[in-house]
Parts: sequence; C-alpha cells; structure tokens
Amino acid sequence: MTRINKVILALSLTLTTTNNFAQQKATEFIGPEKGSLVIVGGGRLGPDIWARFIELAGGPDARIVVIPTAGEDSSLHIGKSFEKELLQNLGIQNVVVLHTRNPKIANTDSFVAPIKKATGIWFVGGRQWRLADAYLNTLAHKEFNALLNRGGVIGGTSAGATIQGSFLFRGDTKGNNVLVGDHTQGLDFIHNVAIDQHILRRNRQFDLAGFIKTRPELLGIGIDENTAVVVQKNTFEVIGNSYVAVYDGHATKTATEEAKPFTFLGKGQRYDLKERKLVPAPGNPATAN
Repeated sequence: MTRINKVILALSLTLTTTNNFAQQKATEFIGPEKGSLVIVGGGRLGPDIWARFIELAGGPDARIVVIPTAGEDSSLHIGKSFEKELLQNLGIQNVVVLHTRNPKIANTDSFVAPIKKATGIWFVGGRQWRLADAYLNTLAHKEFNALLNRGGVIGGTSAGATIQGSFLFRGDTKGNNVLVGDHTQGLDFIHNVAIDQHILRRNRQFDLAGFIKTRPELLGIGIDENTAVVVQKNTFEVIGNSYVAVYDGHATKTATEEAKPFTFLGKGQRYDLKERKLVPAPGNPATAN
C-alpha cells in the first residue's frame, strides 16, 4: 500500500468514526437532554398537571410564556388568555402571552426576548399546523430549545402536545381527520416520536396503530384527555386521570397472540423511550413485561 493510500485510508477511518460518534450523540436522547416536557392529551386539565408544570418551571418564581398560536383568530386576545389568568390565580405572576402567525416576526430578537427570560412555555390547543407555520426553524424555535437546555419546561395540550413530537400527526390544513397531510414536521422536542391526543374521548386509539406500522422507526404516543406524559431524557411518567397508549412498530408476536397494536399505561407508570419498554416499579420487576 502506498503512502498516499495509507493517508486516504486513515482519513476515511477518522471520518467514519467521527460520523458514527455524531450519529450516536444525535440519538443518545429521545427526550430533551436537559429540561422537561409536559405533553397533555387535551380536555380539562386537573390540578396535578398544572402543579407539575409549575413545579418544573420553578414554582412561584416561574417566568412563563403562553403561546396561543394554534387557536383560531377569533379566540385570540393579545396579552390575555385563559391560561394566563389560571396561572396567575395559581400564584404565578410573571406570565406573558406571545403570539404571531408570521415566521419573519418569530425570527426577530424583539419577539424572542420574553422566551430568553422564561423558565416555562405553554402551547395552547387548536391546530398544530399553525404552530409549525409560525415557528418551525425560526429564532423562536431556537430559543425554545435553549430554554430546555437551561433546564426549563415546555408544556402544551392537544395541538400543543402533538407539535412537540418530531412527526406532526393530524397536521393537515384541511382538517384533523387527515392523519398524514401537508404538514408533517413537528418542533422535535422529543425525537423519533409521533403524538396524538384525545385518544379515548374521541375514539382515536387505533389511528396511530396503522400509521406506526408504516413508520416503525417512529414511536407512537397517544394521550387521552386530562392526562399527560412528563418527559425527561429517555423516560416519561404518566400523570392525570386517564391513559396513555404506546405504539411500537417493532413489537413482536408472542407464542399465543399477535403483537398488540398498543400498550396502555396508567397514572404513575414510567416508560423508557430508548429501550421501548416499561420501567419496572420499585420492588415489582414484573411490571416491565
């Protein structure tokens, strides 16, 4: 082997090693490496969900930005929102409502200034494609991630839940009955995941199952109303009053039955997003099966 060939081989091995390391780093965490997500399935939220969000945002001293962009224009009142009043009634005085439909505005320093000071962000429900149109790949999007990296929390309900995934389920502008449509990219706070909401209340529990069969690299998470998953790194915990369904396209058949289309998790149960399995409860390893 000539000296030149040896150099080329060495460079090739170095680049391969570097690329493999970069890929490993990129997939090291499914959820945020720092900070937390509170992903809510819609409906009327119980006090336990709001309490967890406030706790993760820093308690009474939290600085929260409410983003109502997913809603209809007729429901928007700039500077005011139901969520702002609720949070203030719960003792959080520093609450700002932030909204635009224009990605050029979302790409300005003046718009993102409140996000830079925030310890928590709350995405209100509506249609998730409106959030994608306004914030995807903008300076605001960058600052959402920066908030997580400094240990903050991002929460949201209904459309504000689905937008947090990497794949935007029910993102079509024609209506939410179109499961895969003209908007398919979420804000990707939780990687390789598609999220659905209102699953039992609206009889949607089988909708993600068919989709995940075609995209088994994605994990499906369906969340019912007044229920949430709290995501930190590669683990989520279920809180609230109903159930979360997990859809794993890599699930295998057992000796006696077909692979289940989904697995239900209830309050207090935890799930490992990386390993795609239940985290056993202390002293009860059988719960991981």
